[in-house]
Amino acid sequence: MHSPLVCWLEDCDRSSLPIVGGKCASLGELIHAGVRVPPGFALTTAGYRQFMAESGVAESVAALLRGVDCDDLEALEGISAQIRAQIEAHPFSVEIEDQVAECYRKLSLRCCMPAAPVAVRSSATAEDLPGASFAGQQDTYLWVRGVDEVLHHMRRCISSLYTARAIAYRANQGFADELLAISVGVQKMANSYTAGVMFTVHPGNGDRSVIVIDSNFGFGESVVSGEVTPDNFVVNKITLDIIDRTVSEKLICYTVDTKTQTSQLVEVPFERQKVQSLLDDEITELAWMGKQIEKHYGCPMDIEWAIDKDVPAGGNIFILQARPETVWSKKPTDQAKAAVGSAMDYILSGMLAGRRVS
Repeated sequence: MHSPLVCWLEDCDRSSLPIVGGKCASLGELIHAGVRVPPGFALTTAGYRQFMAESGVAESVAALLRGVDCDDLEALEGISAQIRAQIEAHPFSVEIEDQVAECYRKLSLRCCMPAAPVAVRSSATAEDLPGASFAGQQDTYLWVRGVDEVLHHMRRCISSLYTARAIAYRANQGFADELLAISVGVQKMANSYTAGVMFTVHPGNGDRSVIVIDSNFGFGESVVSGEVTPDNFVVNKITLDIIDRTVSEKLICYTVDTKTQTSQLVEVPFERQKVQSLLDDEITELAWMGKQIEKHYGCPMDIEWAIDKDVPAGGNIFILQARPETVWSKKPTDQAKAAVGSAMDYILSGMLAGRRVS
């Protein structure tokens, strides 16, 4: 069958990875699993390939990458800049533009607002594979409004497939560029007052009995990029008790500029810098959602989440992305066996010690 150029996320699942890449396939799978995900659509890999072929960029890219020396960083940066400039300078075909514009119009209607703000997210076909660490190599753009801006940032996402870092990593891992493809997801922007990441295995020691949550005020970009030391919460996976918490001094966060309607880096007000960025009830609900996602996928997960301040409490926690964890999942399961024991030890110790009733 002829692959669509654009499709809705709810029409995707984990089998759609060749069509919409790892990120969008995972979002579609989450929707089918009943997880709360912001609505959206994707330019498919068929749309990407059609754009690259019709614009003539595919041939130019192949010629530029032929015989490239990945150890020559200066030359690699120069080639990357040429490729990215070519991709971003070429418009999409009228066919693709029309389909993207129609989906964006329908998405705005679903969000009950004109020119709904969206996140434009890269979703490469190899990005979220359990056996590789491609995640984070391609770009994401937040708080994009208007179809022209959506199309522009779609091209920027495509061009991020050819950063010097991405080219070198694929070459070193033996991934042929001509076999790689990228999709671009467009999701309703979660206007988050708090966001971050969650691991259903301890990222530091591989303990599978706990869920670890990192959070900061504003959008999750500050946490994912490492620009801030986030609050850290460790939750027992069985009881959902918070067994450890570290409230950090959070100096910066990303939020929306209400005048320009763009994401901007701002200083966290002094009086909030040492305030816990998540309520305990929100930590518990996030951990419960993490358990459900891990159960659905059958493996430890790396999850991005946000709490939308425009949505009433009780339905305002959204999952933005979920992918298999790639570090501890590849190691022997000795840690997992020990994790089960530590979880049971925690429950038994609580029963023996008793709990204070207030």
